[in-house]
Order: sequence, then C-alpha cells, then structure tokens
Amino acid sequence: MSAMSRTSAMVAAAALAWHGHGLAAEREHNEFDAVLEAPARLPGAGPAAGATPLGRPANAATTVQATVPLRMHFTLPPALGRKVVWRLALVDPAGKTVRQWRGAAATLRAPASGVTVAVHCCAPPRQGAATAARLADGVYQLRLRAEAGSGARREVIEQRWDIPLGSPAPLAMAPFSPLSTARALRRSSTGGAAAAGDLPYTVYYGNLHSQTSHSDGGGALDHCEGAQEPQSAPFGPEDAYDYARRHGLDFLMTSEHNHMYDGSDGTNTSADPARATGLYRSGISAAAAYTAAHPGFLAIYGMEWGVISGGGHLNILNSPELLGWERNAGGALLADTATAKGDYGALYTLMRERGWLGQFNHPKDKQFNAGGRSLGYTEDGDAVMALCEVMNTNAFSVNTTETESRRSNYEEPCRRILEAGYHVAFASNQDNHCANWGMSYPNRTAVLIPQDSALSSSNFLDAIRARRVFATMDKQAQVVLTANGRLMGERFSNSGPLTLEVRHASATGKQVAALAIIEGQPGRRNSTAPLPGAASSTTITPSPGEHYYYARITQDDGTLLWSAPVWVSQQPAPP
Repeated sequence: MSAMSRTSAMVAAAALAWHGHGLAAEREHNEFDAVLEAPARLPGAGPAAGATPLGRPANAATTVQATVPLRMHFTLPPALGRKVVWRLALVDPAGKTVRQWRGAAATLRAPASGVTVAVHCCAPPRQGAATAARLADGVYQLRLRAEAGSGARREVIEQRWDIPLGSPAPLAMAPFSPLSTARALRRSSTGGAAAAGDLPYTVYYGNLHSQTSHSDGGGALDHCEGAQEPQSAPFGPEDAYDYARRHGLDFLMTSEHNHMYDGSDGTNTSADPARATGLYRSGISAAAAYTAAHPGFLAIYGMEWGVISGGGHLNILNSPELLGWERNAGGALLADTATAKGDYGALYTLMRERGWLGQFNHPKDKQFNAGGRSLGYTEDGDAVMALCEVMNTNAFSVNTTETESRRSNYEEPCRRILEAGYHVAFASNQDNHCANWGMSYPNRTAVLIPQDSALSSSNFLDAIRARRVFATMDKQAQVVLTANGRLMGERFSNSGPLTLEVRHASATGKQVAALAIIEGQPGRRNSTAPLPGAASSTTITPSPGEHYYYARITQDDGTLLWSAPVWVSQQPAPP
C-alpha cells in the first residue's frame, strides 16, 4: 500500500468514531431506480425442439423463435411505498410494438427495497402461433417504463435500448481512417507507428464517475455489496488511479459526495471543519501527484454535488473548493464554500463565476430544479454544464472482467436536458463504488484532444468545454459526427442544405447494425425524433430556427455509441 493509501486508511479509521454522532442519515442510493438486464443481442429463429431428427436440416415451417430471459431490477425508497407498475415493449425497426409485457411488483417488506421481475423473449405470444408471428432479423428496441408513488411523489423512469435480433445485415458506412488513440501512441513510443487518422485529434478513453474511501466508495471486492459507510473503506483516490491506469484507462475521475467529508451520511455535529476541507485538498494533491508521476494518464479529483432525494447529483470536474451546506454543533461550515442544498440555479451561477465545469449524473425528469422547473434552464447552467451521463453500469458491481450485465440508460432525460436548451455532450461512466474502477464493463467516455497537445488537465478541460466528446459502450470503437464539415460539439449558423456525416471505426472489426440521427429543437419539449432514412451521409434543409443533431450507432454485438450533438441556427433562405 502506498503512503497516500496508508494515509487514506488512517483517515477512514478515524472517521469510524464519528458514525452515530450526527443527525438522521440520508442514504444517497436509497432511490427509485430501474435497471434492465438483457443479453447484448437476441437470438433469431431456430429449429423447433423435436421438430426434426438430429442431423436433418430444419425447414421454414418448423423454426421457432428462441427465448431468453429479460430481467428488470427495481429499487424503491420508503417514500414511494412498495409497489412499482411496469411495462416492457419490444418495438420492431418500423416502430411497431411486436411483444409487450406489463405488470406490477412489490417488495417483500417495508421499508421498501428491491424487487426483480423476469419475462421471456421472444417466442410467439401464444402457443401454436403462426410462423408469420416470428420475428425477422433486425435491430429492435426494448422500451421500459416504470412508475412508483402517487400524486406529487409519483416518479416515472423510461429507458430505451437498441438490441439486435438474429443477424441483421450491416449498414454501409463511408470509409473512415480512425482517430489516433492513446493506446496507439503508447505502441509508437515503443517502436510502432501511430496512425494519423482522418481528423487531427487523439481519442482518450476513461471514466468520469467513481468514488473512493473519501466518501462512500473504495470497497474491497470480496465484500462490497453496495455503498460503503462514508470513509470506512480501505482504498483511496491514489489506489483508484493506479488501478485504472494499470487496466488501460487514460483518465479517471474520483467524484466524491460533497456532503460526506464529515464522515457521515447525515450531518456529523462533532465534525472538525479543518479535517473535512483538508481531506478534500489531499485528494486534489493526490491527483496532481499521480498525474505528474505517470505521463499519459490523467488523474482527476472532484466532487459529486447534491443528494438524489433533494434534486439530483452532478459532478464538478475542476473545483479547488469543497462546497457544502452542513454545519457542526458550533455552527461551523463543514466545507470551504457554502452552497444551499438543492439550489441548482445558485450553484450554476457560482460555477460560472469560478470557471468550473459540470456533468449531470444519472439524470431523471424530476431533478435539477432551476427557475422553478425540473431540468430547468438557466444561462449560467448552460455555460457550465457540459456533459450528460447517457448510461451507467451497476454502481455496486464487483465485476473485473468487463462483463457486468446490469446497465441503466438515461438517453430520454438527457434529451429533455437538450430540449431545455442545454449544450451537453454525452458521457458513459460506471459510478464505481467498489475497487474495480473502470472494469465492470467496457463502456467509456471518450474525449478528443488535438494531436499536437498532451493529455493534461488544461487540454482535457478545453476539450470538455468544446464538447469534443462521445459516449461508447465499446472502448475500442469510435463515432464522429460532422455537419457541413463542422465537428460535433460546435455551434454555428447555416443557410441552405445541411449535410450530416457519421463516421464509425472499430478496432475489433465490429460493424454498424443500425444508425439513427436524432434531431431536436432547444426550447421545445417533445421535439426530439430520429430523422427518417438516415445514412452515413444525410443531407437535409432544416426549418428556420434552432436545431441540434446527434448520432446513435448500434454495433452488431449490441453495443451503442452516441456522438456529441452539433447545434445549428438555421437562417431563412434569401428571397
């Protein structure tokens, strides 16, 4: 264990004495959540069981659709009771619902906790159904809707997952010489050659959401089953950075819960403010020291601000100040700078004044209230909130082989954030609480930095400000969107036709099974929809006004990639 790790362990041990001395704890992960566990792809039709003798070919009349289990995992906080009402639909490439399941489930005891529901897909809906009811190969969509609570406490979660069924024919994509990667640069430094790529950028893959022993993460894999008691786990930020670097990540952010620096889920009334703020500064120092000692890897230390029940979590990527609202029995603030709990509008203003950047974490519709509205838009918020988490893996996974099967999709609330007027790119993270930083699944947030620039904190933040980012479930794949030659993340005015080009590359030979180009209008709710007939190169003439476009690719193995949007101010055609 490193010297810094020993320090973290000592701090954690000292913090154990604080537990039980605070106000009522507010468990951060006691929230309404829905996770769909499904295979990456669904099987196509095969021979009917017992229909043909072994060794004889099956004919079309004796094929059946294979069945696989689909599992839905729901968690409910006590405030929402014990019942969740759910609907799961399988929608074909033409937009028709071809399979549907619905029901209600309840946890077994109060206070409510979790429940798992399983259905089977995708046999014909009844015994003896005609062959025509069997599903053709193609890219379908699983749509999950879950509802809990009632009245003002009612919450709804909607998720949509593209999923190949059988072996859909690959789409033709324009040739693309992939961007250089940090992996290629490392090979070139040992005698290989680094490819230049079609665009003058290098792609860096990492994870912008994880916790360590500075808050409720860092749990040892042999007994990590959920969020850790704050500051009780054995592994700190430097352990996380070292693990991530050794396992091939280019960057890792440890995003510690801002209100746990007193060593408590609630408020530790006997906490020492100097100790709380000192712990935060020690994390910043650890990240800087690790980055300096390991060129080619960027260690990032910051905070996850807010509480889920009080409005939602967001990451602040580059704050040297610990923000908080808790005070000890003497009235001393347990942070450097006071921020009001749940006041996102004021937080955005402070972030803009300080030059900080943020990421919406696992967003939901009833979160991030600003200006009196959920997902409310403010100019300050638009200036500082650069990323929206479009997917996450299971926050409490102990998987170290990148095969975690529980994942959450947040594309729907991210769309609503775009519709509200925010200029956000998509991020794909893991929210690791156990000591497997970046290794539960091969998903990554990918950042584009100019080829002649090093991976440094300043260059990284410049790329985030420019929204040169894409989200991927495949760490060896790339997606780039351009509009009339302008790179994703850009904002520009246009008159006349607009040509949207989507470029895809896979280092492992995966192909594109489905491509969607999504269009929306800032300031107009429910305006987001796929462009019909989208292809690798698509030319349209937008209506006058403000628009955004982003690409979503489904690879033939079922993994998804999301480009950053482009924002287009379409001018009226000249008379």
